[in-house]
Amino acid sequence: MSYTAFIILILIVAVALILIVMVQNPKGGGLSSSFGGGGSQSIGGVQNTNNFLDRTTWTLAIAMFALILLSNFAIPRSSANNVQIDNKLENVEPTTTQDNTKDSVQ
Repeated sequence: MSYTAFIILILIVAVALILIVMVQNPKGGGLSSSFGGGGSQSIGGVQNTNNFLDRTTWTLAIAMFALILLSNFAIPRSSANNVQIDNKLENVEPTTTQDNTKDSVQ
């Protein structure tokens, strides 16, 4: 799988995670409260909706974490950019220090 595909999957999971978290409301509001009253029994109840949203949040978070870790292995690495530690200076003559005692002030 290419690195671009991982980036696209990470973005899709991130947007889905944002939407799922925005739907939830810890004080009983959000999507789970819209199923209140007698109609909630036919859909599965408020508790089942909370469980679904909670499980979906955790699943998307774990999927995002795994995709980010796996994308590290898909990063293109070229061997041409490797730093050569064994570089040697060829055809370089050492410089000699000149005696500057004549120019010094006494």
